[in-house]
Amino acid sequence: MPQKIAVLAGDGIGPEIVAEAIKVLSFINTDMNLGLVFENALIGGAAYDAFGTPLPQTTLNLCKNADAVLLGAVGGPKWEPLAHAVRPERGLLGIRSELNLFSNLRPAILYPQLVDASTLKPEVVSGLDIMIVRELTGGIYFGQPRGVHVAENGERVGINTKIYSESEIRRIAHSAFKIAQKRHKKLCSVDKANVLEVTELWRSVMTEVGKDYPDVQLSHMYVDNAAMQLVRAPKQFDVIVTSNMFGDILSDIAAMLTGSIGMLPSASLDANAKGMYEPIHGSAPDIAGQGIANPLATILSVAMMLRYTFNQPEAAERIERAVNTALDSKVRTADIYSEGMIKVSTSGMGDAVLNALKG
Repeated sequence: MPQKIAVLAGDGIGPEIVAEAIKVLSFINTDMNLGLVFENALIGGAAYDAFGTPLPQTTLNLCKNADAVLLGAVGGPKWEPLAHAVRPERGLLGIRSELNLFSNLRPAILYPQLVDASTLKPEVVSGLDIMIVRELTGGIYFGQPRGVHVAENGERVGINTKIYSESEIRRIAHSAFKIAQKRHKKLCSVDKANVLEVTELWRSVMTEVGKDYPDVQLSHMYVDNAAMQLVRAPKQFDVIVTSNMFGDILSDIAAMLTGSIGMLPSASLDANAKGMYEPIHGSAPDIAGQGIANPLATILSVAMMLRYTFNQPEAAERIERAVNTALDSKVRTADIYSEGMIKVSTSGMGDAVLNALKG
């Protein structure tokens, strides 16, 4: 029986980068007879323009019935004046919530060919390989009460609530510990337990769950120190687990260690490894339509999809090797270009990976 992938190109550079990922995935699908089928739908600003909502019911139904979701990006200045409830980002948050995609995996890997693209010294970042596990369906992005209200004195007051239940913390803890077991058995839990009671609970539950994984070395770090340490000595980390907002921020810091946010894929998984896969960068409206966006994060997201949802590690490794081969050939999109390299377009980079796959 065919396995279905819901393809949501989204806004900005989304359609451009997703097109290259599908080009690569289509080849590997045919070449290895994987039995994958693709179905497209609208999300974000594009969906709002067509249907008046960033997450149409048809899109949500497709995602619920699919085995995996491939997302490009959502948002842009065009839709910023909209009411909060119908902004493009609400479509993305809606899918995460409706599909219960609570475990967000964000690898930060520095390819040796791109050491000079990082703004940090080579000796600080060479060999970097970090996995950030971000809780994705709780915390301040979803907590109630929220909103902007008018107080009795007429002053506007903004409210957001950071809230976590013990069960939410426990399940992301188990997810992170299991990933650490498959890597170097080191897990750093990041919180702000010296200030926020909600993260006091986070630290307590992480410590409790750690007793079930005696082979994993668990440490704790405050988020401000973690941000500093990621820039000072990032290779001290193997797996980091943290809350929704902290993970959002720290993974973007980690992205720049690798030279470009355009290089980082992500997976958002439910309890059964059904997932949504997307690059961690945004819709980049300033370069949309110019054919200069880096599609490698989206292509690497497809590799993660093959590994985590479809249990096709060989196919995933073929794509990852092809990305390495493309980088070895010195082709670079603008974000990772340096003197002596060959600057290519979005489709040019996709072609380079495809040609490496065809070998």
